[in-house]
Amino acid sequence: MKRLREITGGMWMKKMIVKGFILAAVLLGACSKSGEGTVSKTRPHFERNYTFSDGNVPRNVLESYLSRAILQAEYLNTEGFYNDGVYPYKADDFRMLKEVGAKFIGRAIYSWDIPEAFVNPAFLANAKERVEQMHAYDPEVIFQACLFEIVSTKVAQIPVPDWVFEAFDLPVEVRNFDYTQMLNEEGKFINHWREGASVPDITRIESQLFFYFMAASYIDIGIEALHFGQVELMAMNSNGGGPEAWDTVLKNVREYAQAHARRGTVLCDGHMGSGGMVIDGRLLFDFVSFPMRIKEIIGDPQKGELKKFHLDAIYGRTKGGITPSGWSCDQVPYIVELDNFGISDHPGTPNLNDHFVWGFDEISWFAKQPEAYRNEFLQYADGWIERVDPNGFIQMPGSRVTTGTEGNRYRANAPSDSCPLGMGQEQIIKTIWNQ
Repeated sequence: MKRLREITGGMWMKKMIVKGFILAAVLLGACSKSGEGTVSKTRPHFERNYTFSDGNVPRNVLESYLSRAILQAEYLNTEGFYNDGVYPYKADDFRMLKEVGAKFIGRAIYSWDIPEAFVNPAFLANAKERVEQMHAYDPEVIFQACLFEIVSTKVAQIPVPDWVFEAFDLPVEVRNFDYTQMLNEEGKFINHWREGASVPDITRIESQLFFYFMAASYIDIGIEALHFGQVELMAMNSNGGGPEAWDTVLKNVREYAQAHARRGTVLCDGHMGSGGMVIDGRLLFDFVSFPMRIKEIIGDPQKGELKKFHLDAIYGRTKGGITPSGWSCDQVPYIVELDNFGISDHPGTPNLNDHFVWGFDEISWFAKQPEAYRNEFLQYADGWIERVDPNGFIQMPGSRVTTGTEGNRYRANAPSDSCPLGMGQEQIIKTIWNQ
C-alpha cells in the first residue's frame, strides 16, 4: 500500500506539473498579446534608497527617484521670471508635493529665451529660497532645472565669467556671450524659433560655454538634476562630433557638481528619441526622458492607450552601456511625461500619424478629460509601463502649461480654496506610488 501511494502520488504530481506548464503557457500567450509581442513582466523589486554622493548614484537610488518623479514646471520660478504666464497658488503646491511624497521635482526652473534672467540676482536667489524651504522639510528631494534647445541674441547681455573659460582650458577674456558663435556653420536651425532665436549647435565651443554657465548657476542654488532638452537636435553637425561635444560639456558639469553640488552629484538627462547617447560603451546621460506618445483609440472618442512602436515611442528602446555612475545596464532607465507642444490644425479629431492626441498635445488632452478618466489613465499607464518595460517610469503630471484649455495650466492639486484651479489627481498619484 505504501508503494502504491508513492506511485499514485508521483503520477498525481507529474499531472500537476504538466497542468502547471500548460497553464503557464496559456498565461504567457495572453501576456504576450497584451504586451505587444513581449512577455509580460513586473518591475524587479529594488531597495528604495535616496542616498548618493560624489558623483555615484546606484541604480536602485536612481530608480527610487524616477519612481517618485513629478513634473512641476516653473515651481521655482517667481514673479517677473515666468515663461508661461502667471502661476498662482504655489503655497498649495508645497503642500501637495509633501502630501504625495514626491522625491524628484521635474522642470522646476528654466528660462526659455529669457537669458537675461541670469543677470538679475532675484531669479536664482528667489529660487534658492524655495529649494531651501523644501529641503528643510525633506533634504532628500531633488529639484531639476532645464537647459533647452534655444539661444537668442539676448545672450549678449550676459558676461562670460572667468571660471567658465577656465573650466574649458581657454584664455580668460573680458566679454559677453556671442550668439553668432553658437550657430551651426551650415545654417541648420538658424532662426528656427523666431528671427534672432535659433537651436544652438553643441559642437560650437560658445554653446558649450553657455550651457556650462547655466548648469553651474543652477547647481549653485541647490539643483541636483539637469534636463538638457533635445540633445540630439543640438548635436546637428553633419561632420559629427555631437556626442563628443556633449561628453565634454557633461564631464565639466559633473566636475563642477562634485565640488559645488549639495551632495557632490548632478543627474543629467535629455530627450533622446534614439534611446540614449553612447561613446565606446559609455552612456553619456544618467537616464532618458521622452514624451508618453499616446495612441488614440479610434472608435472610442477621446480615449488613448500606450503601444510599443507607436511612432517614435521609447518603450523597450533605450540603449545600454556603462552609466556615468559606473554601473552597467542592458537598457538605461527612463521617464515618460505628458508633453506639451501646442495644438494641431484638427483639434478633437484623431490622426494616428502625428504626435497629437485627438488634436491636442498630451498634457492638454489629459487636462480636457473628466477627472475619473484622468485617474484611470494614470493608473493604467503606470501598470502598462511596469509590465511592458520595467526600465520605464512615469513622471507624474503636477503642473504644466496647456493649450486650448481653461486656465492654460494643468494642476494636479485637489481643488480647494487654496487652489481652486486644482484638477484632482494628487490622491491617485499618492495611491499609485504607495501601491
